[in-house]
Amino acid sequence: MMINNKIENITKRIILRSQKTRELYLSQMLSQFDKGFSRSHLSCGNVVHAAAGCGTEDKAALGKNIVPNIAIITAYNDMLSAHKTYENYPEILRKYSLKYNAVAQVAGGVPAMCDGVTQGQPGMEMSLFSRDVISLSTVLGLSHNMFDGVLCLGICDKIVPGLLIGGLKFGHLITAFVPGGPMETGISNEEKSKIRQDFAEGKIDREALLKGESDSYHSPGTCTFYGTANSNQMLMEIMGIQLPGSSFVNPGTELRDILNEEVVKVIAQTSINKSFDKTLCNIVSEKTIVNAIIGLLATGGSTNHTIHLIAIAKAAGIIINWDDFSELSDIIPLLTRVYPNGAADVNHFHAAGGMGFLIYTLLENGLLHNDVNTILGFGLDKYTKEPKIKENKLVWEEGPKKSLNESIIRKVSNPFQLKSGLRMMSGNIGRAVMKISAIDSKQMIIQAEAIVFEEQEDLIKAFKNNELDKDFIAVLPFQGPKQNGMPELHQLTPTLTILQRRGFKVGLITDGRMSGASGKIPAAIHVVPEARDGGLIAKIQTGDIILMNAITGELKCMDQNVNNRAIRTKDNSNVFGLGRELFFNMRAQVSSSEEGASFL
Repeated sequence: MMINNKIENITKRIILRSQKTRELYLSQMLSQFDKGFSRSHLSCGNVVHAAAGCGTEDKAALGKNIVPNIAIITAYNDMLSAHKTYENYPEILRKYSLKYNAVAQVAGGVPAMCDGVTQGQPGMEMSLFSRDVISLSTVLGLSHNMFDGVLCLGICDKIVPGLLIGGLKFGHLITAFVPGGPMETGISNEEKSKIRQDFAEGKIDREALLKGESDSYHSPGTCTFYGTANSNQMLMEIMGIQLPGSSFVNPGTELRDILNEEVVKVIAQTSINKSFDKTLCNIVSEKTIVNAIIGLLATGGSTNHTIHLIAIAKAAGIIINWDDFSELSDIIPLLTRVYPNGAADVNHFHAAGGMGFLIYTLLENGLLHNDVNTILGFGLDKYTKEPKIKENKLVWEEGPKKSLNESIIRKVSNPFQLKSGLRMMSGNIGRAVMKISAIDSKQMIIQAEAIVFEEQEDLIKAFKNNELDKDFIAVLPFQGPKQNGMPELHQLTPTLTILQRRGFKVGLITDGRMSGASGKIPAAIHVVPEARDGGLIAKIQTGDIILMNAITGELKCMDQNVNNRAIRTKDNSNVFGLGRELFFNMRAQVSSSEEGASFL
């Protein structure tokens, strides 16, 4: 199937816009690739230091430069259930490397914050900036200049984008991501959501809430709802940087283990038979980035990637913006219903056909570029296959050509929505992003009074004081990257959902983030210009009439005098505590949300 004409035109526009920066990037990567094995220009003293901790055979192999050396960049820690799975991965990956005539070394570790732990806490103000810290940490690990390939161990939130941004600075290397897989399904996401709402209303106590949360997040593995972590996994697979069908295989299974062996085999053999086409810099192309946006839109993925994908693309010399997201959003249908945009979790999605079927139906209808490089070679159609174990060996079989559960995933010809799960908003308030995949049609248009809050806690307090039983749009300025690092405001979701359930029309406008978990609430987030930059969001007052139209994308303050008002300011009283003061200078130089919210 030929690529859709509109997608082709958008891609050509991105290629033209990025021509100079992309050519410069690729020339830099080719120069590094042409130098050959990294260790060839290191002194004996350099190599000896690098090999000192290896076994005898590995030392000899590294010294003679006769086998590829694979770097492991790990984001293992005990704070993230998803990353707990990586605890023993280095030992396992080293074992498989030897089997395929390679050496593997942990080149470095990167920080990995759990947003689930820091939600609503001061530490959340450092979460977004951790992505760039991870990028820097990745570069530092790879700067030992000992390596021919890279295995990235990362799954969650800012970690995968950070690893990929850093990895792209070593884009001349063969690179793959190694997922850990989701935990098995616990209580349903709808039940979990109800427990949180009941607690917010005071119907249950903290002990009951804790039990509900424990029954949901119960074991090592990725959280099962379709937030940023699982959106990351979808992206790595549709971009061809992860093995086909590997994203949502549960930890501790035979298939998980054999896939780990296979990715080592792929990287080791590709490193031996060096091909510039299979290096990371040539896998992440303009067409690959467009495919990533399309995957995000078709699945109603995390809104965080309207920021991260811009930063990832920039690292590869590619320039994209929200206009590209918006135009693709009008073309790409919504094909999945996975919580919070449905009852199913990612395990159910995987069982219903998963990534293989998603990629198949998009390719079949000309809605993805097939002519791209992947870690398995040329052509994204390789990613319509599924991994299976037969006679104790990994085999690749054709994936399903029809949905195995149409309440979870559908063909392009029968979508849940004709347009995607994300909407780009614009108007006199500025530009913003809204996740609409779970919003009821009756909530798509809201015109109501604004109530301006200084902090998240102020909204929750007003709710507990019974001050919010009415139609309104909550406005929460001064939550942007320059002000306080752009924390997620996920803890507002249960409160606003309760009010919506009571029959009120409620919405949210903020220059902060909401992740992929805004659910049924119309939330215009990532507003630019942010309040700190003098955006109109800093001029809105309680009582102003606000129009939010998720159908047309209109975001407007109806008060005619709003532009004439003085811009409110807010002090940085939250600068200190938990080390936040160390990030103060980064806030001053961070780019806008639409530019990737990066200080690099």
